[in-house]
Amino acid sequence: MDRVQPIELATTPSTGLLDWLTLSCRHVALLAAMLATGGSLFFSEVLGWIPCELCWYQRILMYPLAVLLFVGIWRDDRKVYLYVLPLSLMGIAVSLYHYLMVMLIIPPAPCAGAVPCAFDYINIPGVLSFIKIPFLALVAFVIISVMMANLALADNAPACGRLARITATVIVVATTLAFVGLGLMM
Repeated sequence: MDRVQPIELATTPSTGLLDWLTLSCRHVALLAAMLATGGSLFFSEVLGWIPCELCWYQRILMYPLAVLLFVGIWRDDRKVYLYVLPLSLMGIAVSLYHYLMVMLIIPPAPCAGAVPCAFDYINIPGVLSFIKIPFLALVAFVIISVMMANLALADNAPACGRLARITATVIVVATTLAFVGLGLMM
């Protein structure tokens, strides 16, 4: 008669913040892309802020990132950084250039659109006066780039499988519903 072996619980060392970021780097990047995409659409479609020419370039670089990251997670593509990083790094360059113009650190370039590229929609006084729309885009592009660089250099595999797909779907649905709900309240 065979003896039933007791079930041993696997013990794993507690993971730190960096380990967690490595495992969920694609999801963090997806969340940043979704917030930036939803935020830009909220600014233009709900608040009626007309995007300048450089804002359009940033949107052209940001919007596909949400789709690429979502599809990359669903397909368990561990090399999603190969096609996300070029877009996010170009986005950093455009956002930084735009931010320096809005902050009047460099002279404003002539824009072909209805709104000058140095126009400042967000005017927060005091210590938070550095927060401008190009700054928000820059932060999103930096977060996405850092997460993708982390994925490229990581020894650990990112989260994958059914839970990863469910989490990605929750991120997309929750951010979409949050911005739609916010738009309906305005």
